[in-house]
Amino acid sequence: MKHRKPKIGITGYGSISACGIAKEDIWQAYLEPASCLQKQKNGEWVGQIPEKVSAKVKELRQQKPYQSLDDAVYYAMMAADLAVAKLDTDARNKLGLNIGSSRGATGLFEHYYAKFREVEPLKPMASPSTTLGNLASWTAHYIGTSGLAFEHSITCSTALHALVNGVAWLESGRADHFLIGGSEAPLTDFTLAQMKALRIYASTEVDEFPCRSLDMTKSANSMVLGEGAACFLLEQNPKAPLAWIAGLGYAREQSRHATAISKEGEGFAISMKMALDEAGLEKVDAVVCHAPGTVKGDQAEIRALQQLWYKNMPLMTSNKWKIGHTLGASGALNIELALLMLENQYFIGTPFLDHSVECPLESIMVNAMGFGGNAVSVILKK
Repeated sequence: MKHRKPKIGITGYGSISACGIAKEDIWQAYLEPASCLQKQKNGEWVGQIPEKVSAKVKELRQQKPYQSLDDAVYYAMMAADLAVAKLDTDARNKLGLNIGSSRGATGLFEHYYAKFREVEPLKPMASPSTTLGNLASWTAHYIGTSGLAFEHSITCSTALHALVNGVAWLESGRADHFLIGGSEAPLTDFTLAQMKALRIYASTEVDEFPCRSLDMTKSANSMVLGEGAACFLLEQNPKAPLAWIAGLGYAREQSRHATAISKEGEGFAISMKMALDEAGLEKVDAVVCHAPGTVKGDQAEIRALQQLWYKNMPLMTSNKWKIGHTLGASGALNIELALLMLENQYFIGTPFLDHSVECPLESIMVNAMGFGGNAVSVILKK
């Protein structure tokens, strides 16, 4: 007799981004037509968390034993705590956890390396506090779970790969609840310089919408880095989930370039078709695109969508024009936007493509693509 897979639903979540941390503030920010991106003193655009949220991070930094951790860890801890807020103590103690990041402890690593270059003695915590493992281990400690906790990095598709892992653990029966997510704190000098070296960063001369994600008329790259985190509680056969995970798809393109995305978005086409087949759907109502704001990246994803639907395209959106590209956390923050739209039955468009509108939404696809050609597509159903 064939084993029947359990239905997996999302039953809780929490996030931090340029939109804020409180659910009502985040939704209100999405309803506003303006971007949440800010210009730094050096003229560069970034998606920075609001000051009132940053103050909460500072408070957490003062608590024992959580001093001297990277901001990416604090963001993960805070988002995870919100996600499991309604979970009882027994279930929380057995909770499995997978939180990833593209860059890991970026700020701390740069800080310690700068000290090393100045020929200053390194502190003993220079090594353990800069490992990727801090994300899951300290987050597990903070929310009170002794269950399995692991982390990984698959660059910008990290968070959606965590969701794939969580679903697999739940379907295997080795866990009843599983927490997944992504966290990133990349607003550091070296990381910004790396993005600029790729020649994909937004111009400092643009004022209103520096990141033109899904603007198919743009002639220049416009990616903007953002910081943030989002975590989601997954559960087997929940009674009233926020959304069902209806389909998963994943693919990896054969590398042609360091960024490994083909002109026709081959990886996206495969992952989206796989997710649709698993969900038993021919079309979704909307797609939250990866769309980093680069010319080639946005065009490749649109071409992949056109391969599936051609003239009958679903609604398409992105949040990177609003909060920036949060790298390993971006897929998770895309899921949050999808959940908010399903809950409010309101589509949040972009300034360049589909406009925001109240409409029936039953299914939304979420995409992510990481360096190395790693594409993931997830379909959420109301």
